[in-house]
Amino acid sequence: MSALDKELLARINALGEQAASGTGIDIAEIELRGGGKARLLRVYIDKPGGVTHQDCEFMSSRLGALLDAEDAIPGEVGYTLEVSSPGVERALKKPRDFERVIGQKVKVALKEPLEGQHRFEGTLVAFANDVLEVEIAPGRRFEFPLAQVQKANLKFEW
Repeated sequence: MSALDKELLARINALGEQAASGTGIDIAEIELRGGGKARLLRVYIDKPGGVTHQDCEFMSSRLGALLDAEDAIPGEVGYTLEVSSPGVERALKKPRDFERVIGQKVKVALKEPLEGQHRFEGTLVAFANDVLEVEIAPGRRFEFPLAQVQKANLKFEW
């Protein structure tokens, strides 16, 4: 990703945070794909209790107005804005993502093995000081520094 793209995503993220301010909605992730007429800005939102269709419509309208007023996405052609939920097995990346799912099942892949394993699945019982504590079986817990996490997802249970 070029420095210009990183700068553009940082600007869009700041406008997203501004649009979400005071609503209880968090910006989970932002993707900007394509170019020309096929440019797509995808914004994933989240909130405690889950995201509704109305939340997506509300944020799309609010963020779209800010993006247009600031002319944040350069170019004569325009873009398509898509606002949605990150899904039931959403990626967990930011500290607030982990804080929100304490008590729920997670899947964690580590950069370096711990006790010969790279992948762990269990209940996130705590998250503090950038350290996850995951219970993989009753009474069997592991702690993982966030810096060692390669990938983490919420695990959907039926």
